Amino acid sequence: MPRILALDSSTEACSCALTLDSGITESFDIIPRGHTRHMLPMIKKLMNEHELEFAALDAVAVGAGPGSFTGLRIAAGVAQGIAFGAGIPLIPVSTLACMAQQKAQSAHSFILSCLDARINEVYWAVFSLQSGKATLLGEEQLTRPEALLLQNNEPMLAVGNGMEFYQQMPEDTRQGLVEIDAGVYPRASAIAELALEQWQAGQHIDPAEFSPTYLRNQVTQN
Repeated sequence: MPRILALDSSTEACSCALTLDSGITESFDIIPRGHTRHMLPMIKKLMNEHELEFAALDAVAVGAGPGSFTGLRIAAGVAQGIAFGAGIPLIPVSTLACMAQQKAQSAHSFILSCLDARINEVYWAVFSLQSGKATLLGEEQLTRPEALLLQNNEPMLAVGNGMEFYQQMPEDTRQGLVEIDAGVYPRASAIAELALEQWQAGQHIDPAEFSPTYLRNQVTQN
């Protein structure tokens, strides 16, 4: 198994994970502030626990967005720094996809991933679940909750803190959401899981080429 370090700080959650021969191990914390101070010590602790140096890694994966502008920049900077230093590629992974991937073993066939984008907007996307993998249907979007219209009429599970805007969503959308789990955050363990598939498909890039996915044209720090 390739040795991949995965990072995410796109929301108030901060996490890192490693792919090992024995599986995926993760460190995860909810930290509304202080991602900059917390991420590197978290990574170093995880690496030390498994007696690994950055030179032993095959790639670094990172939550590419959408999400908090500041949080995305923090993880991007750390991931690029490690990748440059170790001379290894970077694997960008959608934060919305990694949220859906956490529910890949659920009984539902479709997942709505929805994140609070601040200023009364949400980031969202719909995924199908097949053979334990979340696959994007359509595009990732940024809209007001009132404009979150689902093209898929199938019942689906909705995840993420964007579901705090549930009552503002159109009635047709609400009727299609048969279960809600607002406590799902992007997690490095799910990023690592998706990154393994991307690695096998040759979907990795030079770290200099990476830029986070903001979706918002006029980015505001949040």
